[in-house]
Amino acid sequence: MSTVQIAARSQPAETPVISPPASAQAAARPYRAINAREDARWLRWTVIALTVGFLGLFIVLPLLCVLTEALRKGVAAYFAALSDPDTLAAIRLTLIAAGISVVANVIFGVIASWAIAKFQFRGKHLLITLIELPFSVSPVIAGLVFVLLFGLQGYFGAWLLAHHVKIIFALPGIALATIFVTFPFVVRELIPLMQEQGTEEEEAALSLGASGLTTFFRVTLPNVKWALLYGVLLCNARAMGEFGAVSVVSGHVRGETLTMPLQVEALYDGYQIAAAFAVASLLALLAIVTLVIKVVLEARLERE
Repeated sequence: MSTVQIAARSQPAETPVISPPASAQAAARPYRAINAREDARWLRWTVIALTVGFLGLFIVLPLLCVLTEALRKGVAAYFAALSDPDTLAAIRLTLIAAGISVVANVIFGVIASWAIAKFQFRGKHLLITLIELPFSVSPVIAGLVFVLLFGLQGYFGAWLLAHHVKIIFALPGIALATIFVTFPFVVRELIPLMQEQGTEEEEAALSLGASGLTTFFRVTLPNVKWALLYGVLLCNARAMGEFGAVSVVSGHVRGETLTMPLQVEALYDGYQIAAAFAVASLLALLAIVTLVIKVVLEARLERE
């Protein structure tokens, strides 16, 4: 056997290379982790664009129109419209009615929330349902209820007339209507927080000899103060902007029983467009201030 043949036999045979299947190659490639909560980019931008467009069309654009129309005749005409005696009377009446409703709702809301959150009694769910009734009843219906009760042809009309007490078409009727449409706001803010906090701190204070009032003012009230302020803010904003119920019980007497929303309607119906938009811009400014304070209070509530 020749030397060449012996060398060829001594060399090992080459091992054939077998390629892995295509599925194994695809599995071996690096891949990007997919977040199940991450939507497609086009979908995110579409949703954001629709939201911004809706807000711009139905909120920002009307506000800009109100401000533009209010200042159309100049700054001097704007402040002249706001300084009109009837407008000043409407602003004063709005502030008085809102102040009365806020005070009444704070007193009622704190007491009702404390009773519902801290105690167990029969009729508790019925009480909660009655508290939320103004959310399901039209404000116009609420105004008509007060007319049926305290109007001249109402159940107590003859007695009120005999005693020279005027409720309908006067400040008391406006205050009652405003209280009715606003009293759920404070309660709805306080009840969940009081229920979450429980009764341990109150029980500890009572076991240490504190009275009920001391426990309320030293323990319960400080724990819910920011929620209470939040409810007051919402109540005040709703009271200043109320139209339906107040329109029924006011009588539409200029300079006496017109609140700011009713004054806007009266000015607009009288073709005083610039003056109407001037008063409306004041209401819009109050709404913006309320929104800013609302954001601040929400941030404070989240930190606590």
